[in-house]
Amino acid sequence: MNTHHPYISDFVNLLDPEQNHIFNMSTEEAEERLVSGDPGRIRHIDGQFALVKRDGQQVYMARSIGRPMRYFLAKQESGPMLIVAERMDEIYNHLKKLNLHEQFHPSYTRMVPAHYVVRVDVIGCPDPNPTYTRFFEPERETLDADPDHIGKAYISALAAECGKWLQTIPEKEPIGVLFSGGIDSGSVFLTLYHTMLRMGLSPQRLKAFTLSTGDSPDARQAHEFLDRLGLALFLEVMEVAPSEIDYRETIRTIEDYKALDVEAAAMTLALCRQIRRQYPGWKYLADGDGGDENLKAYPIEENPELTIRSVLNNPLLYHEGWGVDKIKHSLTYSGGQSRGHVRTYAPARKYGFRGFSPYSLPNVIQVSEGIPFIRLTDWSHEKLYALKGEIVKRGVKAVTGFDMPVFPKRRLQHGVLKKEKFSELFASNEMEYRLYFNSLYA
Repeated sequence: MNTHHPYISDFVNLLDPEQNHIFNMSTEEAEERLVSGDPGRIRHIDGQFALVKRDGQQVYMARSIGRPMRYFLAKQESGPMLIVAERMDEIYNHLKKLNLHEQFHPSYTRMVPAHYVVRVDVIGCPDPNPTYTRFFEPERETLDADPDHIGKAYISALAAECGKWLQTIPEKEPIGVLFSGGIDSGSVFLTLYHTMLRMGLSPQRLKAFTLSTGDSPDARQAHEFLDRLGLALFLEVMEVAPSEIDYRETIRTIEDYKALDVEAAAMTLALCRQIRRQYPGWKYLADGDGGDENLKAYPIEENPELTIRSVLNNPLLYHEGWGVDKIKHSLTYSGGQSRGHVRTYAPARKYGFRGFSPYSLPNVIQVSEGIPFIRLTDWSHEKLYALKGEIVKRGVKAVTGFDMPVFPKRRLQHGVLKKEKFSELFASNEMEYRLYFNSLYA
């Protein structure tokens, strides 16, 4: 394999391979598949990953939703330097060491979109255009319209990914779930509990961590959820003062300014900080991020750009946004959960946790894309919103035996803070977040 090309000056890889969860091969084998350019071979890299590999003058990058990955092309007298990292500030700090930081602006970085191989030919000026090759294209509407069948297939896929993850964790390490008692975190907790028992692992290692700022709705919901199932001993409510929730720290952590993501990430940041205070050695955390996207469970009325037809007719819309070939696609941020997952990943990483989001894995997404949403909903908003709870509840019952409680949907931030406190801690419009973010590199 060619490892040198006279036009390339530098390639810098700042990614931490320890943050990958690749279940079926070594990192080296995954990288070999990456540079093969074969979408089928790359699709069979199983797990949560961000991979980059240089082959001569070409650099190949690919990631699943569960890990962010950015790149930046800097100019040097000797030729271009391509820097690949998780974060904007990692790129900036590396440039600063080389006295090249004046070239940097956040909008000049590029996010690798999830589920694509991005190839960059690093050959100097003018800057090369990357090429995008999709490696994950799940077939749609492969399941029949039986909610029992769908639920069992969906939660079976979730359980399979949880089992693979559990096999990678040392036997005595504790495992936490970021838990609100909602459908997604609740199903992840119950699936992990069931899978640990099935694998002969001690469920005493498991804990459900819930954030509260004093009699928060999520804390009450989490208690009720686990009480009904006789599992209340696994719950630990993490109390924090509302004053500890800081949107400026959150923006620095997620390097984004979208209001709903800032609000949700602020809660996750506070929860991860408190877990770290009380458990200095804790390492492994799971969460339910991705469950809403898989079951298309967002209120369409809150987004004027969306209709139920656009949501149900566009595959992976909530996962990837409008797509890399669309004018609305953001090169800096990508789209959909491909962008927004940082709200979950970055707070956990900041406090030294290894996060795992099983609902965001391709094998689980593939099952969800096989659901015949149009046949099941007949274009009805109300039927679509009710579908998620029905499918997950039936699936959890079929796979784990638990009768999972299902509560009305509530965003994380609204389950932690009372309305009057919420308006005190967060800006009234997104522009304030944008201005603060821009000030970080002014």
